[in-house]
Amino acid sequence: MTDPKDRVAVIGIGQTKFGEQWDKSIRRITLTAAGACLVDAGVSGVDIDGLYVSNTSTSSFSKQEHQAALAADSGGLLPIASTEVEAACASGGVAVRHAYMAIKSGEHKVVMVVGCEKMSDISEREIAETLMSAADREWEGQIGATFPALFALLARRHMVHYGTTDEQLAAVPVKAHANAVNNPYAQFRFKIGIDQVLRSALVADPLRVFHCAPISDGAAALILCRGDLVEKFSGEPIWINASTQASDTLALHSRPHLTTFRAVKSAAKQAYAKAKVEPKDLDVIEIHDSFSIGEIIATEDIGLVEKGQGGPAIEEGYTAMDGEKPVNPSGGLKAKGHPVGATGIAQVGEIVEQLRHTAGERQIEGAQIGLALNLGGTGSTAVIHILNKE
Repeated sequence: MTDPKDRVAVIGIGQTKFGEQWDKSIRRITLTAAGACLVDAGVSGVDIDGLYVSNTSTSSFSKQEHQAALAADSGGLLPIASTEVEAACASGGVAVRHAYMAIKSGEHKVVMVVGCEKMSDISEREIAETLMSAADREWEGQIGATFPALFALLARRHMVHYGTTDEQLAAVPVKAHANAVNNPYAQFRFKIGIDQVLRSALVADPLRVFHCAPISDGAAALILCRGDLVEKFSGEPIWINASTQASDTLALHSRPHLTTFRAVKSAAKQAYAKAKVEPKDLDVIEIHDSFSIGEIIATEDIGLVEKGQGGPAIEEGYTAMDGEKPVNPSGGLKAKGHPVGATGIAQVGEIVEQLRHTAGERQIEGAQIGLALNLGGTGSTAVIHILNKE
C-alpha cells in the first residue's frame, strides 16, 4: 500500500466568475479566488509553505509583472517562496504540476496554486498580438497568422482527412453552452443551436465566432497537500494519481501531422500508466476547447474514441452530459470563459468538484475518476492530471 506521505491531494478549490470584470483589478481578482480556496480547504495562511502563480502575459494585459511576489504580498503570505509559471494557455496546468512535484519531492507540504488573467483592459488587436507570442513569432506571427487562423488550418485538415463536418464542429460549442447554463462561474450561461453557430460571423474558415473561446477576466485557485496531512484540514481531499507533461513544436509547419496533438498523446500515455487506468475508466473529462477543433482532436488523442471519430462522437452525444464519456460539464473554455492563466487550474477545480459530488445541476452521477487536459499554443505544451475520489 502506498505511504500517505507519497501521495498528493487537492483539498481546496476557489474561483471567481469568468467574464469581463471592468471594476476589478488583477490583484482583487486573484485574492478573491485565493480567499475562497482557503475557506474551502479549512487552511490558514500560516499552513501554506509554497505558492505557485500562473499567468500567461499579465505584463501586456495588465502592465504588471512579478505576479508571484505580488500575490504573496497581497495575500499576507510573506516571506513564503512564491514562483511564477508561464506556459501560454497551459500555464495553469504546469503550475499545478510544479506544486505537485514540490510536494512529492519533500520540499513543501501544503502548496497554493493560483492562476489569474485580466484580458479585457486592452484592445482586441493588442490581445491578438499578445496571444500570438505563444506561437512561433518568426514563422507564424510575423506573416499575420493568428490563433484562429492556425486552428482553422488544423480544422480544415481534419475535415479533409477524416470527413469531419461543419455540423460536427458546431456541435462542440452547442454542448459547451448547454453545460455552462448550470455553472454559476461561467461567462456565457445560455444555450445556442447548430444553426446559430453556422450563421455566426466567419473568423477564419471554417471557424466562426461561436467556435472560439472568448476574452475573459478571472482567477482560480487550488490547495494541494501531502497525503498524511489531509486530516488536519476540513477540505474533502481528491487525490492526484498522475501529473504529466509533454511538448511539441511551436510552429505547425514543423509537425509531421496536423490532425493530432503529439504532446497530448505522449502526456496521456504517461498519465494512464502512472494512474494505472485506461480511457474506459474515466467518468468525467475537462478538455481544452479554446477552438472547437481542439476538443475533437484531443478527444481522439486521449483515447476516448478512435482517430477520426471525434466529430461523430460529439454529434452522436457520446461526450454529452448524459453520454458515455462526459466532456466539459463546466462549459469548457468556450462557454465558461478562458482567462488564459486561470484556465488549467479551473479545469482541475471542476474535476475536484465533480469527484466530490458537489457540482449541482451539472454533476456527473457517480463520478470517481476524472482527467483534465490543458493545452498551450497549438498543442505545443500539454499537461494532464488524473484525479481519483479514493
